Amino acid sequence: MRILSIETSTEYCSVALWQDGAVSERCELVGQKHSEVLMAMLDAVLQDTGYRIQDMDGIAFGKGPGSFTGVRIACGVTQGLALGANLPVVGVCTLEAVAETSGKEKVIAALDARMGELYLAAYEKCDGGWHAVIEPCLCKAEAAPLLEGGWSGAGNGFAVQGAALQARYDGHLQAAEADAQVFPRAAAIAILGAAQFTLGKGVDAALALPFYLRDKVALKTSERKK
Repeated sequence: MRILSIETSTEYCSVALWQDGAVSERCELVGQKHSEVLMAMLDAVLQDTGYRIQDMDGIAFGKGPGSFTGVRIACGVTQGLALGANLPVVGVCTLEAVAETSGKEKVIAALDARMGELYLAAYEKCDGGWHAVIEPCLCKAEAAPLLEGGWSGAGNGFAVQGAALQARYDGHLQAAEADAQVFPRAAAIAILGAAQFTLGKGVDAALALPFYLRDKVALKTSERKK
């Protein structure tokens, strides 16, 4: 089975191709230039592996949460490619991709959501897959859902609100393993997406939709609190 994957929800842009457990990936720090570099990266990965879009069995994409523009780019490109090649798609939560990328077994994944808030979830590895102990949510660090036990932290949420998260999870978060440099990558999206395809969870390209946790994205902070 061959799965192409796309991840553009942060300042990084990455593309990967998963084939029977082996992953080839291109990843770059691009800021807000995803739309300028994504197609070239897709072409490069395909050239690296010698395959065409038509040779894929499906496309996985980072569905969010994350940058609204970035997530929409991933959805739009996935829809276009999948429709053109008549391929199924799966959306993968970017917070779960952070957990997968971290290499840990019990992970609090936190991404900067701006406006003093975080996209946050907690995952534990069970039977080779991830179990959500805290479902993805939008919260302030000081009001994050509580946990017990030893957890590792990952994601750029720890870069912007690390002290507050350490205080919130005092005694339950291993400070030395709170890695703010971990971000969702296409390689993780490919691995998690392949597992979904194996379970028959691929859907029509028209259903390549974003996963938003913030409903009122165009309002001022004071308006969003109403």
